[in-house]
Amino acid sequence: MKITVDIDCTPEEARHFLGLPDVKPMQDAMMREIQESMRANLHAMDPETMLKTWLPASIQGMEQLQKMFWSQMASALGQEGRK
Repeated sequence: MKITVDIDCTPEEARHFLGLPDVKPMQDAMMREIQESMRANLHAMDPETMLKTWLPASIQGMEQLQKMFWSQMASALGQEGRK
């Protein structure tokens, strides 16, 4: 035997019925604090610092790859010139 019960209620009504706390005021307060700290951090950063923070490895990795490539090319050309 299988019994199915469908209950149509809002999340607030379900929390109240199950005795769960209303966390919406806490969530709103936390979101305000997060937004304020993000705004403060964004205003404090200049564009160069922001790029270094967001893309630190990829840009530096590309520069290192280019340097390695050119050094390999230079050493290969230098060895061929000696022969």
